Amino acid sequence: MTQVVVKRAKGHIVSVECRGHSGYAPEGEDIVCAALSSVVQTAILGVFRVAGVNAEYRTDEEKGELFLSLGKMTERERRDCDVILETMLLGIEDLYEGFSAFIKLEVKDDVY
Repeated sequence: MTQVVVKRAKGHIVSVECRGHSGYAPEGEDIVCAALSSVVQTAILGVFRVAGVNAEYRTDEEKGELFLSLGKMTERERRDCDVILETMLLGIEDLYEGFSAFIKLEVKDDVY
């Protein structure tokens, strides 16, 4: 099961963490893992390349781990990241609705 934790502070997404493999199918054939990875990694590309934010980002492909944490930003960068990451969360929630046996989604509000 893939565990996804999205943290918010003052209504804004400030971090995303994904851990584990979904277990839907063998590695290389797992459409749940591929879909979830595509949604999250596209959002991360948006944070770096569209919003221009230099966020903290780590991955460990062997363990199936991904971590993104946003730091201080300008108002414009915050607004851009809000759009990107809220859209990502919609995609994750949609996948969760269809594959809840393989994805655990937790959204934590007011973490700071």
